[in-house]
Amino acid sequence: MVPISATAATGPVDGATGRNPGRPRSVQVDEAIIEAVLDLLAEGSTVEALSIEAVAARAGVGKATIYRRWSGKEALLVDAVSSIKGPLPSPRGESVREDLILLLGPGPRKPDQRMTRIMSCLVPEVHTSPERYRLYQGLVEPRREAIREVLRRGVRTGELRADTDIEAALVVLAGPILIQKMLRWHPDLDDAALPERVVDTVLAGLACR
Repeated sequence: MVPISATAATGPVDGATGRNPGRPRSVQVDEAIIEAVLDLLAEGSTVEALSIEAVAARAGVGKATIYRRWSGKEALLVDAVSSIKGPLPSPRGESVREDLILLLGPGPRKPDQRMTRIMSCLVPEVHTSPERYRLYQGLVEPRREAIREVLRRGVRTGELRADTDIEAALVVLAGPILIQKMLRWHPDLDDAALPERVVDTVLAGLACR
């Protein structure tokens, strides 16, 4: 997640996605490029060392093929990390508890075993520049806002106390999940059951009595 350090992208760029418009894209080529990025990061490549040249070589494509699809390394990294995280689940809106467990959990698909190694590589990069920090915030904000909305709804419906500190609750809910995922801080915890345990523990302090 760094500013582009290679040749500038050719042609205009879609400002919302960082991708270049043009002829229809091959899904197989897109997937090969994304997988190349993820494999290189999982193998220990730093963000600084990761290059368009290395990605192209691993994916079996030319650099121009990548630049036709992404404006540079920055945009490519965002898409690669987003792909491994998977799509944001849609809360059903029936229960604050169930929706929080859904949003804090791993999602319906089988977790990618590369995730922990990749995030361990990327997280130290977040604080090395303001731009990388902004990129990180752009990745996490959609899920953060989804959790906020569940908490706000809980206040409106009376499931949560009217004086609930939404931002502090976000940290309390997400913090244990992140530290366990990144560091295996407590080796005896069942990661699959942790979201439910965290939500139940937090709600015991936030719920109306």
